[in-house]
Amino acid sequence: MTEAEDLAERVRDGELRLYELEDHADADTAAAARRRLLADEVGVDLDAVGDFTFAASDAEANVENMVGATQVPLGVAGPVPIDGGAARGEYHLPMATTEGALVASVNRGMAAIRDAGGATARVTKSGMTRAPVFRVPDVAAAESVVEWVRANEDALREAAESTTSHGDLTQVVPYVVGDNVFLRFAYDTKDAMGMNMATIATREAADLVERETVADLVALSGNLCADKKPAAINAVEGRGRSVTADVFLPADLVAETLKTTPEAMAEGNTRKNLIGSAKAASLGFNAHAANTVAAAFLATGQDVAQVVEGANAITTMDVRDSIPADRLPDDADVDPADGGLYATISLASLEVGTVGGGTRLPTQAEALDVLGLRGGGEPPGDNADALAEVIAVGALAGELSLVAAFTARHLSSAHEELGR
Repeated sequence: MTEAEDLAERVRDGELRLYELEDHADADTAAAARRRLLADEVGVDLDAVGDFTFAASDAEANVENMVGATQVPLGVAGPVPIDGGAARGEYHLPMATTEGALVASVNRGMAAIRDAGGATARVTKSGMTRAPVFRVPDVAAAESVVEWVRANEDALREAAESTTSHGDLTQVVPYVVGDNVFLRFAYDTKDAMGMNMATIATREAADLVERETVADLVALSGNLCADKKPAAINAVEGRGRSVTADVFLPADLVAETLKTTPEAMAEGNTRKNLIGSAKAASLGFNAHAANTVAAAFLATGQDVAQVVEGANAITTMDVRDSIPADRLPDDADVDPADGGLYATISLASLEVGTVGGGTRLPTQAEALDVLGLRGGGEPPGDNADALAEVIAVGALAGELSLVAAFTARHLSSAHEELGR
């Protein structure tokens, strides 16, 4: 009997529980034992799930009761030149997805951006939030708590920052709803996505609020953060990184690469992405930004559930009578005076990091290596800013390609040709 079989038998006999196996064997053996138990219990073959390349111990911080790994096909789009606040140069974007035609579509958009001389991108705001909710006796008490918070933000900052050497408390905003007081804490978490950092720091600050006021903590997250849920506050105030990217595409390039016209794309974007989204009361005014965000998140080890906030994006497209000559490549065979398309995407709440979490997994670390953005940046926060800017440009490329496809009436035929 193998060690894994012995462990499985001990679980069947009630001697051990599934979550205790790592206390009695190495991580790979424990995963093999669970896989055997599961396969026997449900009567399925788990050979593919068990055929993964990294050591199970590498995932101990990322998953419990591990039985194997789910492998998602990984493609790459690019390269694409980016003039960013942190991302500077040409980048290939790794994309993990099961949606056929997605990588091809983003790659086509990137080709257009590359031929136009590249995109510009900037992170305009950064801050991971956590918003506890407190119970107070009445509205007058709520006012006194808010006044104390506003007068003691330095003390709250000292308490919160005592839990970390990497995070800085940048803001505390109070909100009152009846006998509820919400405090929305925002942190600069440098190159970490920072959700755990913000949670631990906020717990320390909340303890101070309880000691010094009449407020009683009900929940460390009061859903005004708002994490992993569609929320207008994130669309307006931002969460994680707020990032914007833009590009000028000459009219001839739009015709040659995207098979349509600037006028058709601007109209299509307005009618579909803006008016259609407004009629649907959507929080995202875009074609499919979440597609690129999700694929990049899976590839680079981000928290995939936060694609909800990553879909908080607005795409704009306008016809311009002329294009700035300095935004075109030196060898561009176009006249800037002929004009073209100006396109942007603004993602209000893109939550990314290059350290911690899933970024430490071997395949995800390699994807970050492809980008040259693995680990901490110099200065701190620079790598995470750059990752946000690259993802934003990738999302812009996806928007360009999809809007062009439906204005040229190529959307369904493209999927048919690719066998999707």
